[in-house]
Amino acid sequence: MAAAEFWQTPRDILCCALGSGPNGLSQVEADRRLAIFGANHADASQSRSFLRKLGQRVWNPLIAMLLAAALVSGLSGDVGSFVIIATVLSLSITLDIVQEHRAELTAEALRESVAIRADAVRDGRDITVPVTALVPGDIVKLRVGNLIPADGIVLDAQELQVNEALMTGEPFPAFKTDAPCCSAALPAEATNALFAGTSTVGGSGRMLVVKTGGRTRFGAIAAALAANAPPRALEQGVHKLGLLILRLSLFLTLFVLLAHLVAPRAALESFLFAVALAVGLTPELLPMVMTVTLARGALRMADRKVIVKRLSAIDDLGAMDTLCVDKTGTLTEAKITLEAHIDPKGRPSDRVLSLAHLNSTFQSGVRSPLDDAILSARNGTVGGWVRLSEVPFDFEGRCLSVLVSRGDEHILIAKGGSGSHPGAKSP
Repeated sequence: MAAAEFWQTPRDILCCALGSGPNGLSQVEADRRLAIFGANHADASQSRSFLRKLGQRVWNPLIAMLLAAALVSGLSGDVGSFVIIATVLSLSITLDIVQEHRAELTAEALRESVAIRADAVRDGRDITVPVTALVPGDIVKLRVGNLIPADGIVLDAQELQVNEALMTGEPFPAFKTDAPCCSAALPAEATNALFAGTSTVGGSGRMLVVKTGGRTRFGAIAAALAANAPPRALEQGVHKLGLLILRLSLFLTLFVLLAHLVAPRAALESFLFAVALAVGLTPELLPMVMTVTLARGALRMADRKVIVKRLSAIDDLGAMDTLCVDKTGTLTEAKITLEAHIDPKGRPSDRVLSLAHLNSTFQSGVRSPLDDAILSARNGTVGGWVRLSEVPFDFEGRCLSVLVSRGDEHILIAKGGSGSHPGAKSP
């Protein structure tokens, strides 16, 4: 079991390994597993501690240099300079941390306001529990519109269709069955596997939860994105500017100090003059100006219902020239437009459109974007045709066929893979 993916493991063996059965888990066992595995949510959005936020800002070369100048000023007796520098830095850092904390609280409140619940089987009874309370071994019932709460396998399915665009980028529904899928090497090929973050768009069924939280594929992707997040352009620019000012200040300070020591001047006066020069070269108000400006941008974005979690993201948004996106159906509306309807010889044919219209009209289940495009292109009646029967879509034939009749005429119209049904007329 360790070497194989969970969808390649026989269902009975997987249920036995997870200690689950037709009655699901007991509430006591579910609580015990929740304490072991943790809540069922990705950890990538967890907020950082106050000390970590403070340390990240103090590590900035510009801030560190100002702190060093303030410390030297205080030790040398220049209390006024110490108070001014310390006050400006405290206000700047506090404003930055408070803005980030408020954004995190707002985002958390939004997540709680749309908290998803799932229908699970506990102690042989159907109960509704928060998705975060699901654990490996839980049995969850799925209906149209439900989000898949975790990674697992299908226990039973009735024409279950799942939108996996989040994982694969394909907008068309994927049909799921409870048949074993031992040969599938990739998640997209596993017809018995369900993944967190996807959604049910047709049919119904039950699933056995195998992985939750950060152990799901969605959780692993979120954690990888959070761990490999590069520093923002503004942060890089400020860091380089701080290093430049630091080098320049150190060079000029040492040069002036050396010049004063060569001349017949007191060492303490020369040192204080060098410190004053370093403080004068450092833009004390730069962190404050940057923080106030970015905070103002965050407030303007909040007026447009946009939450800014990191102030430096405002600069990234403003500096953007071109936005390049991919994955049609994930970032777009997943709509298809019918451009042509041709016969096998490549000639325009209204007959083909009529057959396609009948198939899309009389099919049962959830209509795909292809059906919507066909129905939108031909806003007519069925012309006296009556639906007699249907052959649902399957992965062997890869088509959906509808048997229709009008008087003594009977036609089996197949949509999908051509030639799947003998005698079928495929649009």
